[in-house]
Amino acid sequence: MATRTSIDELLTKCEQAIEYAEHEYEQGAMQEHYNSEEFSQVQQLLEQRFQDLIKMENSSSPQQKEQMYRMRLRLQDIQNDLILLRR
Repeated sequence: MATRTSIDELLTKCEQAIEYAEHEYEQGAMQEHYNSEEFSQVQQLLEQRFQDLIKMENSSSPQQKEQMYRMRLRLQDIQNDLILLRR
């Protein structure tokens, strides 16, 4: 069973990744272009956090699974936003 602390730490890391991605999204939208290197880094970070959630979910309680599911949806949402901005 995953500990509450480990779940909280992972969710905090996910929140930080989302904040970073939102910042990059705003910068790209304002400038009408994006920094390719930073764009790639933020996409990799979001994907890594997504994979971390999946791994942690295997050893979590039903309530924790629900929290992680909602966080995965948020990660996917910002990933999609970034992809659409890049086009």
